[in-house]
Amino acid sequence: MSRTQGVISGAESFFYNGSDTGILIVHGFIGTPQSVKFIGQSFAKLGYTVYAPRLAGHGTNIYDLEKCTYEDWLNSVVEAYKRLKKQCGKVYCIGQSMGGTLTLLLAERFKELAGIILINTALSIPAYNYLKNGTNLNYIDEGLPDIKDPSVHEITYSRVPINAVREIQKLMKLAPGSIKNIECPALCFKSIEDHVVPHENTDRIFRELPTGNKWLRVLNESYHVATMDYEKDRIIEDSHEFIQWQQSYLNDDEIGGCEVG
Repeated sequence: MSRTQGVISGAESFFYNGSDTGILIVHGFIGTPQSVKFIGQSFAKLGYTVYAPRLAGHGTNIYDLEKCTYEDWLNSVVEAYKRLKKQCGKVYCIGQSMGGTLTLLLAERFKELAGIILINTALSIPAYNYLKNGTNLNYIDEGLPDIKDPSVHEITYSRVPINAVREIQKLMKLAPGSIKNIECPALCFKSIEDHVVPHENTDRIFRELPTGNKWLRVLNESYHVATMDYEKDRIIEDSHEFIQWQQSYLNDDEIGGCEVG
């Protein structure tokens, strides 16, 4: 993979100017904005202003990631939100995997967030559980990205620093406490066949979100990185519907939960 000033080619942040409604898209652990580029471009074509930042330590090398804390990742999201909010009257945040975890913390902090869209949000990653008891390793090998479509290539790291695993474990331990404090509307996607994050994570989030304005969508033909998988178009369609519904009917007295398979 080629690099430009330390960033892997294709892994750069991207920004598309559009309407007064902004969409912030947050990628997952060891991923890059490339994993959400298709949905970002699609939202831009629908007229939204779109920003997908590259999280600290991602898209460069594992040694950069090794130096980062989960606070650094959260700061990447907060700064991106502030940039987008300066330009847009309303901002929605979409988070894939760890990006969804960070979105929970963002929504807890910024009550004016117009809505959140969570895609296979990580509250637990069972494959990392054995590392909680300590290890002498500094790095571990990472498997291929969990994508059902064999034609898709995701830019990720093939090895992961143990320090980074520790940080995402801290983040996942912290995030559940934020759910009860989130006031904005929410759309939750879960892949039934997810080999990284159990779909029960999304069930818990949906159950514990206090808002009555929450929607759940089930993905039957996508694995964990659903933003790059067979149902990526459905994610765009359902998210667009969710946002437009909020824009049109947010003050309607009949707002309620919606679960659709």
